[in-house]
Amino acid sequence: MLEHGLHVRPALRRPQARLLTIVDNFSRVSPAIAVGRNFKSTEVVQVLEQAKAVYGVPERIRVDNGPEFVAKELDLWAYANGVVLDFSRPGKPTDNAFIEAFNARVRAECLNQHWFLDLQDARDKVEAWRVEYNQVRPHSSIGNRTPAEVFRSSPKGRAA
Repeated sequence: MLEHGLHVRPALRRPQARLLTIVDNFSRVSPAIAVGRNFKSTEVVQVLEQAKAVYGVPERIRVDNGPEFVAKELDLWAYANGVVLDFSRPGKPTDNAFIEAFNARVRAECLNQHWFLDLQDARDKVEAWRVEYNQVRPHSSIGNRTPAEVFRSSPKGRAA
């Protein structure tokens, strides 16, 4: 995976909500975690556009083969932005081990710790967790710095 590639994957499938998680494999920063009932490719593109406005365009995005990722809208967005879509092999979660570990962390540290009254409550609590994950907690895998610090010190972070 190239520096500043993103992993994007649905993290949670429950009757009430799904999460779309995005994490940079270099800095460990999570540009966005979207909460919704389900995600169409147009909604994935909207989330990526919001992340792009703050974090810039990645070189590569690793995705699974879900319908929201194989649709033409995401392909067109990737082409227009010069982004390579890197699809994992069907049935091979080890291809996405990085995002799977991140999703497990989201589940253990956020989703399993809260009751969610509705989608907006879930969005608020998940966003608060994402901000803490990015800006407050140091990570041993990146030299005991926060993901935000690592991102800001990278060429992409300095340009943003």
